Amino acid sequence: MTSTIGAEMNTVDLELTGSVATLTLGTGERLNAMGRAEWRDLGRAAAELAARDSLRAVVIRGRGGMFCAGSDLREWDGVDAGEISASFAEMETALQAVEDLAVPTVAVLEGVAAGGGCQLALACDLQLTAQSARIGMPVARLGILVPASFANRLSLRVGPSRAKDLLYSGRLLTAQQAVEMGLITTVIADDGVEAALESLLTGWEGLSAASLRASKAAVDRGLQPVSGPARREPQGLASDPREFSARVSAFLHRRRR
Repeated sequence: MTSTIGAEMNTVDLELTGSVATLTLGTGERLNAMGRAEWRDLGRAAAELAARDSLRAVVIRGRGGMFCAGSDLREWDGVDAGEISASFAEMETALQAVEDLAVPTVAVLEGVAAGGGCQLALACDLQLTAQSARIGMPVARLGILVPASFANRLSLRVGPSRAKDLLYSGRLLTAQQAVEMGLITTVIADDGVEAALESLLTGWEGLSAASLRASKAAVDRGLQPVSGPARREPQGLASDPREFSARVSAFLHRRRR
């Protein structure tokens, strides 16, 4: 069964196959960059899935062999700082809705997972990553002021020093670099992604659904003293008021050329 969240935009598809739900993002265009409405739709989809007791797993992937290049910068061109902060608040709400799903979650990373796309990948429990994929947080080049929750998703996986290095440099890691660092869980040959996903989900079919949920909850409870304060921290200013607008405009102009 397939349904569409936000049908007018056709940006988040929800497919239910037995006890597995798959959320597919984007249209395959613009590297599946997500606007504010798309983040809102993702949050709604995750909330809908949270109410389904029969679920065993949730898969999140992008359309067209591309995960997500983050937020759609066209929405940020020429808007004030308040709009940028509101956009980040919408994004964070969606990310936390994904994190709060009680069942195991898997991000299928193909192409690029950058910025908000990287955060979405890290909001999932596991990352099944194509060998050619790239992942990172190239936010400093735009003048984005990273909230504590974003930084926490990195540092909980790779430690504070490496998290700072990734944020300072803004570089995109290869899949191999990311798995060696501990940022993601699995790297698969590009032509083996579908088979690996099927094998992973099939392996869970024979396990106790209650045990899978309890295992996830136990790990998350142990991390709560570190993750909780950052998740609850009020959304502050999300962009540098002096440079952000010019940097976004310059980036969009380069892409158009």
